[in-house]
Amino acid sequence: MRFSIATWNINSVRLRIDIVARFLEEQRPDVLCLQETKCPDAQFPFADFRKLGYEHIAINGQKGYHGVAIASRLPITASAPRDFCAKGDSRHMSVTLGGAAKGLTIHNFYVPAGGDEPDPAINDKFAHKLAFVDEMTAWFAAEPIAGRAILVGDLNIAPLEHDVWSHKALIKVVSHTPIEVEKLGRAQAAGPWVDALRKFVPAQEKLYTWWSYRAADWDKADKGRRLDHVWVSPALGDAVKSMRVFRDVRGWPRPSDHAPVMVELAL
Repeated sequence: MRFSIATWNINSVRLRIDIVARFLEEQRPDVLCLQETKCPDAQFPFADFRKLGYEHIAINGQKGYHGVAIASRLPITASAPRDFCAKGDSRHMSVTLGGAAKGLTIHNFYVPAGGDEPDPAINDKFAHKLAFVDEMTAWFAAEPIAGRAILVGDLNIAPLEHDVWSHKALIKVVSHTPIEVEKLGRAQAAGPWVDALRKFVPAQEKLYTWWSYRAADWDKADKGRRLDHVWVSPALGDAVKSMRVFRDVRGWPRPSDHAPVMVELAL
């Protein structure tokens, strides 16, 4: 079967439910993973998703901050959030699918942004980010991937030189600093995970998924970063058939500063 999964930092699911609905109507991914939903579980807009055919939903939300959600057209047979750094933040949800994708595991992550100062000694937010990624690495190393698995989300790190508009300008900016890049590389290797997006766009070519709200004309300036990722287990490495960053969605009314990313696999 052809299976599609999309990931999108939506920056408030209730505020942007209209563009979420539009994206789902136009693209119809089998699974949509959202980050930064900023919504307590009881207030999640279940009805809007179910009306569109996404009847199976797993959420890990909290009021005003963070939050992740997985909405699926296929049955969800198991779901479990994981708490990182003993903070109680809603930054992860995993599900196992049934139906035609039986046994496929999906992890949805929202890694901390890390604040502005890339020094863990003076910036607790950056220290938290580094500790979070270290804990991801330890988990993957302790529980190696078995079978078919996909990891998606806003990992808030642009690891490659051409994942940012200027490597020279951003090498000391949070999201592209050497320590973040090194730690994310360790997490990926611990899986081990395959970078699905870079299977289609060579490392020497620019690839962005995020454009700041601060730019007067984000599209013209094009000062982007690749903060959103799709990783697959080795068992699915050859199954990835296409990927797309929906840059045009960044220009829709009242947009998130992230564009949705979708990958299609042959399962």
